Amino acid sequence: MSTSSTPAQGPLAGIRVVELAGIGPGPHAALLLADLGADVVRVQRPGMLPGLMERPQWRGRTIVEANLKDPADIEKVLGLVEKADVLLEGFRPGVTERMGLGPDVALERNPRLIYGRMTGWGQYGPMADRAGHDINYISLTGVLHAIGHKGERPVPPLNMVGDFGGGSMFLVFGVLAALVERQNSGKGQVIDAAMVDGALALSHMIWGMKGVGLWSDERGSNLLDTGMAFYDTYETSDGRYMAVGCIEPQFYAEFLKGLEIDPAGLPNQLDPTGQDQLRKLFAEKFKTRTRDEWTEVFTGTDACCTPVLTMTEAERNEHIVARTGLVEIDGVVQHAPAPRFSRTPGAVPTPPPTEGTPIEQVWAN
Repeated sequence: MSTSSTPAQGPLAGIRVVELAGIGPGPHAALLLADLGADVVRVQRPGMLPGLMERPQWRGRTIVEANLKDPADIEKVLGLVEKADVLLEGFRPGVTERMGLGPDVALERNPRLIYGRMTGWGQYGPMADRAGHDINYISLTGVLHAIGHKGERPVPPLNMVGDFGGGSMFLVFGVLAALVERQNSGKGQVIDAAMVDGALALSHMIWGMKGVGLWSDERGSNLLDTGMAFYDTYETSDGRYMAVGCIEPQFYAEFLKGLEIDPAGLPNQLDPTGQDQLRKLFAEKFKTRTRDEWTEVFTGTDACCTPVLTMTEAERNEHIVARTGLVEIDGVVQHAPAPRFSRTPGAVPTPPPTEGTPIEQVWAN
């Protein structure tokens, strides 16, 4: 039975997931699966119920406590594993093996289990046993080097590319693919999800452009890295910013129209030698009005020009509000389940539990 009093909703309803407590992309992957209806049980050390910062990450879960150094508690966790479809862990390579919860043991107890392993460097390779964080994983892939303005140092894109884009999303992708394959084979398998691999996959288009000579290693000189004046941000008269991304010629024409700039005599849109002139012209124009005034100018157009909102402002954005893109759970504003499903929509996630559930009561029937 589900560990929740509310029947699960979503395309993954009926899928049982054991999450071995960790930080960052592991919990995020478990959250995404829970958002889609999976029954997720998080196993963590006694006395480690969510703190203030971690609490929102643990929505939609059941929490059980276990001492993973105690053979008796390990056996209880293996009892859950026997009933699970998926196990997620984010330790360094070899840690779960030493605990007695490694993939060989788990798959022997449950041959249909999908065993998802989330690490930064992967299960093998010269750096597999080293510590790291998002910024380190993307630095070795070339991704971090590519982000920033020309002549300036690289800028970390928060922890979106390594931890979550290259990490949790690829772990979820692997889990879902393995669940589909299991329908044919009847067998589980182990997923080696590495953030360094995922970051490389996310940068596929850039690698492709580089391979055919359309991307340079010089930061801030390319199509999508602020090297082009039509793909950048501009300060407005009130110290705020507008984002411009009018790549296609017809959208660029709309953009110039909104700025009231006559295209006659301007450098060609894609001419690398004309970008400084265009950028100076655009910057001067944007400085003549406030951000909200420019927003009004470009509303309803295809100029691909939008305001740069703070997260607080995003809560009130009419498009996000119309789609209920953000919801409040337990007093914290956070994303609604995504993507949307026509026939099996997910429910609003339940708040993080405030106390643990005895392992014996989980999936008892």
